[in-house]
Amino acid sequence: IIDNDYAADFYEKSNEILKGHNFLKYEVSNYAKKGFDCKHNKNYWKSENWIGIGPGAYGRLWSSKQNIKRVEYQNYKNPKTWLSKNIYGSEFENINFFQVNFKSQFKGIKGLLNLFKELANLKPTHVADLHSVIRTHFLTLLFRSRLYKVKRINKLRADKKKLFRKNNKVLKPLVPTQYRYAEVFCKLGFNIDLTNHKFPLPKPISIGSRNFISEIDSSKKHIGIAPFASFVGKIYPLDLMQKVVAFLQQDHNVFLFGNGKYETDILKVWENAYPNVFGCYNLDSLEMELEIISNLNAMVSMDSANGHIAANYNVPVVSLWGLTHPFGGYAPFLSIPENMLMSSREKYPLIPTSAYGNKMPKGYEGVMRTIDYGDVILAVNKAINN
Repeated sequence: IIDNDYAADFYEKSNEILKGHNFLKYEVSNYAKKGFDCKHNKNYWKSENWIGIGPGAYGRLWSSKQNIKRVEYQNYKNPKTWLSKNIYGSEFENINFFQVNFKSQFKGIKGLLNLFKELANLKPTHVADLHSVIRTHFLTLLFRSRLYKVKRINKLRADKKKLFRKNNKVLKPLVPTQYRYAEVFCKLGFNIDLTNHKFPLPKPISIGSRNFISEIDSSKKHIGIAPFASFVGKIYPLDLMQKVVAFLQQDHNVFLFGNGKYETDILKVWENAYPNVFGCYNLDSLEMELEIISNLNAMVSMDSANGHIAANYNVPVVSLWGLTHPFGGYAPFLSIPENMLMSSREKYPLIPTSAYGNKMPKGYEGVMRTIDYGDVILAVNKAINN
C-alpha cells in the first residue's frame, strides 16, 4: 500500500493529465467528457433511489408517501440440500446432495443460469456459500436478486496473503476453516456450537469390510496411513514412510489408503513386503473405506482429505506438513499440537508457501525430510496409547 503523500501526488497528477485531455471531474474519482457523465454515479450523489443486487450490495428505496416494508424470513431447523460433487455424500444422513458437473451440464454463464433455475425450483429458505469463488459469487448474486437469505464464508484472503508471501511473513494462526463454516450457519440463524461437538459413532462394519478384515489379528491396534496428497510438496518421502510402515506393523495392523495406479502400485509393494499391512484400495468402495477409517485407533495423514475424514470420527490424526502449515486453518478438526509434525522453518523459511502446497520454491524439494521418521512413529504410539 502506497503512503498518503505519494497517493496525494498521484491524485493531483491524474487531475492534471485528465484535464489536459478535456476530461472533467464530476465526482470524487470520476471523470468524463462533456455530456458523458455516468447517470449511475450521479444518482448516488443526488440521493435518489436504487436497487442493490449482488454480494454485499446496498439499495435505497424510499418514498415521501409510504415506507417500503422490509422482507423477513422464518428460520428453519436445518439445511436440507447441499450443492456438491457428492464425493462423500454417503457420509451424511438426512441430507440431500445436488450433484453438479461444471465441465459439462453447468459449464459457463449459461450453465450457471440453468443451475440457478434448478436450485430455485427446490425452494430453498437459506443459502450458505462455503466456497466463496467466482461461480458461487455469481450464484449468490442471483439468489440475492430474488431476496433469498444468503451468507458467505470469510476466506481470510488478506490474512492468508500475509502468511504465504515470501517477505515479511505474518506467522500467526488463522481461524480454522471448520469454525468459519459454523459462522456462516450461525449468521443464517442456525445454532451451531462446536465447543460442545458430539462425534458420530464409528460406522458398523458391513459384510464386505468384515470379509476384508476376517483374518486380521483383532487384538492389535488399527492404524491408518494415507501417504499421498494432491501436490508433491505435501507428500512425506516414500522411503521414510516405508520405514514408518515397517516399524508400526510389527505391533499393529496398518491399513493403507490411496487410489489410482501410481499410488496403488506403491502400496502393493508395502502390502506384499510386510505381514500386518493391508491395502484398503482392495475394497474398491469408498463406503467400506469409511467404515475402516471410522474404526481406526489412529491415522497418519498428509495435509489431505483422509486426515479430515478420520478426525470427523474422533480418530487421532498425526498430520505431516511440508510446504503448507497448520496456521493456514486447514488442520484436521480439534488436532492437538503434538500430533502436527511440521517441516523445519529454520532450514526452509518460506514455509508456508501457499494454502494448497502447489508452490515449490527452488531448493525446497527435500523440505519434508526435516521430519524425522522416528518422530512420526513416536507421535503415533502416543496417540494410540492416550
